[in-house]
Amino acid sequence: MGIFSRTRDIIAANVTDLLDKAEDPAKMIRMIILEMEETLVEVRASAARTIADQKEMRRHITKLEKLQESWTEKAELALSKDREDLAKAALIERQKAADMCEQLESEISVLDEALKASEEDIAKLQNKLREARTRQNSIMTRLETANNRYRMREMTNGSRMSEAFSRFDMLERRVDFAEGRADAAGMGDQPKTLDEEINELRSSEKVEAELEALKKRVNKEG
Repeated sequence: MGIFSRTRDIIAANVTDLLDKAEDPAKMIRMIILEMEETLVEVRASAARTIADQKEMRRHITKLEKLQESWTEKAELALSKDREDLAKAALIERQKAADMCEQLESEISVLDEALKASEEDIAKLQNKLREARTRQNSIMTRLETANNRYRMREMTNGSRMSEAFSRFDMLERRVDFAEGRADAAGMGDQPKTLDEEINELRSSEKVEAELEALKKRVNKEG
């Protein structure tokens, strides 16, 4: 079922009011534009048919005017031959053609008025269509902006962003643990004191002396 029922409904319509009442303004504006475009095509097609009808009527009028001339000549010929009865009959036929011309001229005048009304309707429809398209651009721009703002807010404040940062926190904790483990592994590796180094030398000398004594004893036994 169409939004508008007739051309006059479109012309009288307030596009803004229609959109304010719509649950889905973007969908409504598309429907409005589509119906306006279809109506504009229909009105232009009707105007084209009217123009074609006028042209056909004018061609018929031209033929009837020639027919009137022909009957006039025939009436004159009949009178020149003293045939008043034939002259009268010819004049009657001429009058019939004249009456038909007058009727067609009247119909053409009516069609002229209809064409003027169609021309005005087409101009008004075009204005309404431009208004609707302007509104469509505005609505689509606002809708796109709103969607982008929603996506940005969802990205910065939504659960997915919170989840992502939670993962970052977990990774940072793992790195902290790894660094702590490395630091702990090096605990206790303090520089040796002078006494410790001398004692190590003394201990080494004793071991070497014992080793030499052991060698000598083995050699004697051998």
